[in-house]
Amino acid sequence: MKNILEYLEKTAEKYKDKLAFADTNREVSYSELVNNSKKIGSYIGNETIINRPIAIFIDKTVNCLEAMFGTLYSGNFYTIIDTKSPKERINLILNTLEPIFIITDTRNLEKAKEIGIDKKIYVYEEMIEKSIIDNNKLEKIRNKMIDTNPMYILFTSGSTGTPKGTVISHKAVISYASWVVGTFDINSNTIWGSQTPFYFSMSITDVFSTILSGATFYIIPKMYFSFPVKLLEFINEKKINSIYWVPSALCIVANFKALDEVELPTLKKVLFAGEVMPVKQLNMWINKLPNTMFANLFGPTETTDICTYYIVDRKFKNDESLPIGKSCNNCDVLIVKDDGTEAGNGESGELCVRGSFLANGYYNNPEKTKSVFVQNPINKCYPETIYKTGDIVKYNEYNELIYLSRKDFQIKHMGYRIELGEIENATNGIDGIIICACIYDTENSKIILFYQGEELTEENLLSAVKEKVPTYMCPNKIIKLPKMPYNANGKIDRVKLKNILKGE
Repeated sequence: MKNILEYLEKTAEKYKDKLAFADTNREVSYSELVNNSKKIGSYIGNETIINRPIAIFIDKTVNCLEAMFGTLYSGNFYTIIDTKSPKERINLILNTLEPIFIITDTRNLEKAKEIGIDKKIYVYEEMIEKSIIDNNKLEKIRNKMIDTNPMYILFTSGSTGTPKGTVISHKAVISYASWVVGTFDINSNTIWGSQTPFYFSMSITDVFSTILSGATFYIIPKMYFSFPVKLLEFINEKKINSIYWVPSALCIVANFKALDEVELPTLKKVLFAGEVMPVKQLNMWINKLPNTMFANLFGPTETTDICTYYIVDRKFKNDESLPIGKSCNNCDVLIVKDDGTEAGNGESGELCVRGSFLANGYYNNPEKTKSVFVQNPINKCYPETIYKTGDIVKYNEYNELIYLSRKDFQIKHMGYRIELGEIENATNGIDGIIICACIYDTENSKIILFYQGEELTEENLLSAVKEKVPTYMCPNKIIKLPKMPYNANGKIDRVKLKNILKGE
């Protein structure tokens, strides 16, 4: 099959009345999802205007999902805009995307008018109410589509301050979601509890494995992640058996001892990605759920979501690092050294990826595309694109990939090359640490360690860190925070940490 909608329709035939997606206000069956999506596709579809971008300005709801699939039925591709994002960032995205129009709902209509002054706006409720499904039109549109057409564009932060729009095709999503379903046995009995926003690549995993398998998908209210006990009670109430969260969300539950108060008898799969998972907090989860599968997924948006994975199969000490494992099926990884040759045993280098998971490149950004989507330097015989991730990795004694750091986390300090991730990992294993993060103050040549911890002074922490890392890796300054800042995706916000350092 060439299009994700064909998978949706096949699943809807098999599980017509089964609950597909639910938020706090709405539940939708597979047949209702298809019908509403077709209404939207019929309303906006134009057989002569296909393969163009449409911006969706709707909160994380069932309505948003129907707008996503409706856009695909119209023969176009979508970008989800964070409704809480600053207007300046939204304008940067819209300027790059140049969407043919914006889809919003009545809740966000006024704000959509503000950000899309010169754009045509369609309102979700009006499309559902007024539209009649035109199967003839939809069939003509479908016949013109191919599997390498863009399915969506996901904007990530760019090093220059301008968001980068990663172009992901139907082919990439189908290939990736098929791997997820097969590897983690996602099926019609799977009940997902979703944490990540739809404008974040991690959502691809649970949303589209649901579509392929006939699973059920609950959108967990964001506020519950500030109240861990309520969060776990929600999991039990909905009988959720699978989650895929950022490590920060898992750490909040562990650090607040919510697992001591609420048992989770239905939870059988815990997947995580997006940042390094501290082993200390992971062990708290494993000790409470010894029969649950835990898996560390790793990869950038440019590989749809993930390129390597590790299913936890042995015990780790609190100050150890989890492997990122091995490459996914139909996705190959290479470790390339600075000289363009492949790394040997024990050698580190940049993780590079090839295969069907790869993005098409960046939207309206040929220079950035050319810099990281490059010819495979190991293959001199025919054109083959690989993606340079910017992640430094190597193989361990178990032939498992281990993550060392980002290229931009690697610093030169006192003549030494230092991985900031190594300092963070050592610190996270210290008793009393809830979470920590390192940044490098290039102006003053200092390693800065931020931490959140209970009854642990900066002086005591420095002494503990000195026992774990060489002197040249010890932080030059330690700052205790009442709460670590997080961005909209649930990751530690390092930009805010830099602003804290500047006194802003």
